[in-house]
Amino acid sequence: MHIYAFGSVCRGEVDCSSDIDVLALVERFESQFDPSIYSIYSYARIEELWGEGNPFAWHLAKESRLLFSSDGRDYIRGLGNPEKYQNAKDDCKKFYILFADAKCALQSKTASPVFEMSTVFLAIRNFASCYALGCLNMFEFSRSSAKRLGDKSLIVSDEAFATLERARILSTRGHGEMLCECSISQVLGEIQAIDNWMHLLLKEI
Repeated sequence: MHIYAFGSVCRGEVDCSSDIDVLALVERFESQFDPSIYSIYSYARIEELWGEGNPFAWHLAKESRLLFSSDGRDYIRGLGNPEKYQNAKDDCKKFYILFADAKCALQSKTASPVFEMSTVFLAIRNFASCYALGCLNMFEFSRSSAKRLGDKSLIVSDEAFATLERARILSTRGHGEMLCECSISQVLGEIQAIDNWMHLLLKEI
């Protein structure tokens, strides 16, 4: 088996809201690995992702760090670079649909605005990472990926972006300051700008 750290801890972007992303590569099911703690993949599936040029494969290739190897090898380094990423258009469309559904729920005064804003944040982050890799040949996997695309960056206020990020942390980790109505209203006031940004980049793919 091989165990890797990846994500913000390997990028040097750890802050008080960061978690530690850990990947376990195994031949078959291993009961010792808790899926709430580890991202668990078989070697066969990782090799498939490499062959697809999947963004997660590029993420691991560029940012993972070996923690444990049962055979003394760095398995991921041995795979070399993944194939060229070819699915940016389809993947970005999927994340746009995810965003659009959450936007609709928010505008319909959903009873769970934190969850829907968390989904918006997930969608724009992954949309930006896929666009960057597929269209700009950039490896941008951070939480702020949408704001790190140069002249293709998402333009919203820092306050609205921070609210979306807080919603993601609240929804996935259950801690942090709850969102006030004014913060939610600010996001709603800027959500069309996010929609416009996604539409513009989709047209360019």
